[in-house]
Amino acid sequence: MAKKIFISYDYDSDKHWKNLLVAWDKNSAFDFSFYDSSVDVSVDSTDAATIKRAISAKISSASYFLCIIGKDTHKSAWVKWEIEKAVEKGKRIIAVKTDSGNTSPSAILGVGATWAMSFTFDSIKSAVDSA
Repeated sequence: MAKKIFISYDYDSDKHWKNLLVAWDKNSAFDFSFYDSSVDVSVDSTDAATIKRAISAKISSASYFLCIIGKDTHKSAWVKWEIEKAVEKGKRIIAVKTDSGNTSPSAILGVGATWAMSFTFDSIKSAVDSA
């Protein structure tokens, strides 16, 4: 049975990594779900309410929350909000860095995330299986 996973990532910097996960979705071990829309709307804006509802619904429908941590992810207010929403909804959280030197978003620290040790199919699958 596929495991439904919401992907959180910095749209501007890490779309390539998200696309790789989507390609891996051909494997029945995963069923990735993501909100794929680049928006020039602040997370605190009243205009963000509709986007937040859509993202929240996708997070709710997933069993797992996977955060791709690229070089700029720690600066993303949207990723921070998504992590906080996943924690609020009690999702199993997996984190994976695209490079070991990338700074982790503060919101992902101390929430019991399971870490994939590298951005490979096997490492991410192992983290999902143990989350």
